[in-house]
Amino acid sequence: MIYLDYNATTPIAPEVFQAMRPFLEGEFGNPSSDYPLGLKAKEAVAAARRQAAALLSCRPREIVFTSGATEANNTVLKGVARLKGQGQIITTAIEHPAVLAPCRDLASLGFEITILPVDARGLVDPEGVRRAITKKTVLISVMHANNETGALQPVGEIGEIARAAGVWLHTDAAQSVGKIPVKVGELQVDFLTLAGHKFYAPKGVGALYVRPGCAFAPLLLGAAQEGGRRAGTENVPYLAALGEACRLARERVGTDGQQLRSLRDLLHERLLAGFPELKLNGPEQERLPNTLNVSFPGFSGSAILGGIPELAASLGAACHSGEETISPVLAAMGVTPHAARGAVRLSVGLPTTREEVERAAELLLARVRVLQG
Repeated sequence: MIYLDYNATTPIAPEVFQAMRPFLEGEFGNPSSDYPLGLKAKEAVAAARRQAAALLSCRPREIVFTSGATEANNTVLKGVARLKGQGQIITTAIEHPAVLAPCRDLASLGFEITILPVDARGLVDPEGVRRAITKKTVLISVMHANNETGALQPVGEIGEIARAAGVWLHTDAAQSVGKIPVKVGELQVDFLTLAGHKFYAPKGVGALYVRPGCAFAPLLLGAAQEGGRRAGTENVPYLAALGEACRLARERVGTDGQQLRSLRDLLHERLLAGFPELKLNGPEQERLPNTLNVSFPGFSGSAILGGIPELAASLGAACHSGEETISPVLAAMGVTPHAARGAVRLSVGLPTTREEVERAAELLLARVRVLQG
């Protein structure tokens, strides 16, 4: 199988597996225990916190560990809403369901949810954010990188606007952390979420950055873990894994980005050479180095990928009861149904080879020729 779906999930890096292994075997202590077995677990959690903070260029006490980006996003949105009691939340039409679903839930509770549009490249206009802010605004949530197109949002500019208005800003950085340098100070965010399984750690572990002076009502109540911000016994093996993934990402994100971009662009060039009508969905430059979302207009993405069982990739349309529903992200960008139905997302990763990219292009083009009859 040729795996080109690294935006969906990544394999666990060998170094990451070795970091978590002791805590899956003999080192099973509870970090809240005061005897040596527990103290070793406690230090493992503290080390992971330092590594996550180093990756984001913040302080360890500003990191709250979670089960993933979905929990972190819900914690921010629902936690700030509960803290404020009422008001307006601003977000965008291209957010992950882990942001849009909590927003819909808050709308049912009386919160005003403002959903901003994006342009044809899938980018939100910072001035649109500025115009949307009112005296009732309690939170802005704009993702850092889109999971489907890889489009990098102008979060830093939005951060300046939010700071000037005295409004807290949250960004879902699940797709960007580990692929490009991410520093909370440069983004000027108050909250940032990440997911370990997007950069070679296991599924089921993530983190939330919280800027000093910002607060939320905890989503999970219980004991005083995570400074009282997230109750529950810490998942020590997975946190050790996350810490190691953060360390690896910090060391090699620059060179890794160049490698990923080279493979992504090679794939795009080969597909375009064989199918000149190919359409790029998303910005040419302002996107993740590993992500290629393209449309084969007039074709069905599911029919294309469905005929290539040896290739793992994602679609731009979902099939329900025999009818294809196009991606809300592509719809928000104004991509026509004709093109959106033929969209596929191809995302490369560190294990991807040049040979795999070339073979994937051959398979995709051969399948399109078959469908052309």
